[in-house]
Amino acid sequence: MVDNNLYIKFEDNYQITIVIYVDDIIFGGSKDEMCKHFANQMQTEFEMSMIGELSFFLGLQVNQLKIGIFISQIKYVKELLKKFTMEDYKPVSTPMKTRCKLSKDDKSPSVDQTIYRSMIGSLLYLIATRPNILQVVCMVVKFQANPKETHVTTVKWIFRYLKGTIDYGI
Repeated sequence: MVDNNLYIKFEDNYQITIVIYVDDIIFGGSKDEMCKHFANQMQTEFEMSMIGELSFFLGLQVNQLKIGIFISQIKYVKELLKKFTMEDYKPVSTPMKTRCKLSKDDKSPSVDQTIYRSMIGSLLYLIATRPNILQVVCMVVKFQANPKETHVTTVKWIFRYLKGTIDYGI
């Protein structure tokens, strides 16, 4: 994986961090004057607009607090629950049922591969801010070629867990 982050260190240990994704740039630093100077320099070379303090970027909600930065995908989880018609499902407190055993030799009926893959893809994007679901998502990813009803039930369980822990993040 390529690190697209650029760190510029100045004298007196002041630092500006620059994150670039396609044509979106985020930057911040340890001193306001340095950030303003950097922005002015960039604006002389490139057409760019300053939108102020970062609060939303590439589907991530960013809350800057005094004790640190909290990143979540609350809005995204709500959209997923709606997309897969799970808004009214009862939340659960664990990302997977205890003693759940998944197998490729499962005898339950086959299900629509397209919907299953869409659900899995959505969960894969979500693990950026929800490492607590990483293990179970990796388990259900294995069954994309021939998903069964049991596998979909497990994926729906993950969504029910997300509903009950919607405000979690990193």
